Amino acid sequence: MSAPRKLFVTTALPYANGKFHIGHMMEYIQADIWVRNQRMNGAEVNFVCADDAHGAAITIAADKAGVTPQAFVAEIAAGRKPYLDGYYISFDNWHSTDAPENHQLAQDIYRDLRANGLIETKSVEQFYDPEKGMFLADRFIKGECPNCHSKDQYGDNCEVCGAVYAPTELINPYSALSGAKPELRSSEHFFFKLSDPRCEAYLKEWTAAPGHVQAEVQNKIREWLYKDEEGKGGLGDWDISRDAPYFGIEIPDAPGKYFYVWLDAPVGYLASLKNLLDKRCIELGGDGISYTEYMADPDLEQVHFIGKDIITFHTLFWPAMLHFSGRKAPDAVYVHGHLTVSGEKMSKSRGTGIDPLRYLSIGLNPEHLRYYLAAKLNNRNEDLDFNPEDFLARVNSDLIGKYVNIASRTAPFFSKYFDNEMQPLRMGSLQGVPVTADTAGFAVALANSAEIKAAFDGREFSKAVRLIMEVADALNKEFDGFKPWLLAKTAAVDPLAKQQLAQICASSIAGFKALTIFLKPILPALSVEAERYLNVAPLTWRDIELPVDPENFIPSRHKFNEFKPLMQRVDSKVLDQLFEPSEPVPAVSVEPTEADALPGGEAIAPTITIDDFAKIDLRIAKIVACEKVEGSTKLLRLTLDTGEGKTRNVFSGIASAYQPEQLVGKLTVLVANLAPRKMKFGISEGMVLAASHGDEKANPGIHVLAPWQGATPGMRVR
Repeated sequence: MSAPRKLFVTTALPYANGKFHIGHMMEYIQADIWVRNQRMNGAEVNFVCADDAHGAAITIAADKAGVTPQAFVAEIAAGRKPYLDGYYISFDNWHSTDAPENHQLAQDIYRDLRANGLIETKSVEQFYDPEKGMFLADRFIKGECPNCHSKDQYGDNCEVCGAVYAPTELINPYSALSGAKPELRSSEHFFFKLSDPRCEAYLKEWTAAPGHVQAEVQNKIREWLYKDEEGKGGLGDWDISRDAPYFGIEIPDAPGKYFYVWLDAPVGYLASLKNLLDKRCIELGGDGISYTEYMADPDLEQVHFIGKDIITFHTLFWPAMLHFSGRKAPDAVYVHGHLTVSGEKMSKSRGTGIDPLRYLSIGLNPEHLRYYLAAKLNNRNEDLDFNPEDFLARVNSDLIGKYVNIASRTAPFFSKYFDNEMQPLRMGSLQGVPVTADTAGFAVALANSAEIKAAFDGREFSKAVRLIMEVADALNKEFDGFKPWLLAKTAAVDPLAKQQLAQICASSIAGFKALTIFLKPILPALSVEAERYLNVAPLTWRDIELPVDPENFIPSRHKFNEFKPLMQRVDSKVLDQLFEPSEPVPAVSVEPTEADALPGGEAIAPTITIDDFAKIDLRIAKIVACEKVEGSTKLLRLTLDTGEGKTRNVFSGIASAYQPEQLVGKLTVLVANLAPRKMKFGISEGMVLAASHGDEKANPGIHVLAPWQGATPGMRVR
């Protein structure tokens, strides 16, 4: 038997300027399933993350909120626990990049890179916002990507094609803070010399090594790493400094200069690990392993789970930083794609996002989401889609109808006929009913176990789920073939019938135990309940390690506990609530003065430019038909004439204020260039405008906007 693996595992650090979204949870769930699988296999795992706390965005957001950056980040961090606990994410430590450990480690890495001749200074022209009176961080400069020419891309990398560039390379740049055209001014910056031949040679070797990155990611990296036939492209030096004012880590011996957030952010992985190990040492009275000793272990594997939008930082900059500062480079960077909803990219503004806390608050089971994502995740950098109808079908049919159903069907027979005791399991044949290895459900579980475990190890979760459901299908087919409900009618007077009933119960419950092992990385809470019923210690992969003695997998006469329902089906009406407009958050109750009154119950939104407003295409629309939406208490379906020669279908959450007949024939205002949104009830092709008070409980009422007389469908509101 090989020695247990030693794993240091991370997920990408979330930026501490907002709440978690469903994309965060997908990544955490993916990594958590893999980590739980490794722990079930006896691996020693340290699974850590942290808040990415630095950068200009934090500085400006904190300034708008009237608090220090530290206080702003602390408030965000305080809201993380309900998400992580709610979805059973098993991090060993959650830290912050503004912690002392990160300041020290980032500065040490920088000093080591400088000692290795890989840091230099250059005078660069940098964009300056004349209205704000400050140099602009990359994320506050927008323009056209110089590579793929996508509009409104940030100043450091393109979210469409993934290209990395200097802000000065943007076409038609503008300040994202004021909208002003930025000015070029000179400033001394610090650079990590990625163009050094040593870096180029090392990264070509590291990225090509088996297991470090997926094949499709390696192909993408080659676009940045290798020069083309004309000698263009390849690695350039990386600007790692920013000018004050900046919330970040000071560069040693360089007053007024700070590390660019992407230098210190990945160092946060190491800082969180160090914080964890230091705390353990204190708890153990100094006997725990130190951070230095731990990282020096040649058997340690360092694994990162990230999204495809940050490949460059993790597969080029990060390995080079670690290697040339004398530290251990990652053993694997696992890249996943984006999560879409009904085929659309996640977007709060388009209403295609899923709020993870809303999911929990309306009573949906977090393990349903864990299972659904696992059923779609593989080990490739591919997008996956959350489809409500598919979610409902997979969870209710597979998870409830197949896995949970096995215990639900079997437990009553154990209780009524066998005093809740395990019966002998025979894998040969039984008089009157074949019980061969080809037909017995438990035999299928044993046959699939090694491949299921390998699929989990290789992050091929969708394959694992498919194989698990093959086992569940075989068990249910076997159960139906025995017809235990008929056997039970004569079991008291027919010894063969009782023997057959005992056999199917034994085979089914053994299969249920096997399925529980298989599903445990995905369903940690449900597995605890299953283990309670089975009356067994926490299950691991060793419990089904081949060769398995079927007759002792659950020993004869083993006592089960009283069965309690394990999991409920998804209620389609509850699922619908996830995609309906949420109730507005009531405004804070204050007594406003004339100077700071809250018009309509809420403060005026942050200032925008005329260019921002011009992006919204508002049109006059005539409501030619209106009807209630079956299955929803909030929505009305509007058919709108917008002067396009065709009608539009729009769903609007105004059913509490209007009857359909009140709206037919009326004119209103439509956001005409809003991306179509696929809902359970159909496609919504825009959004009608309505007014309401910020505190709807105290001031109820929704008022659809209507233009003055003379307006006609298709006219633009300017």
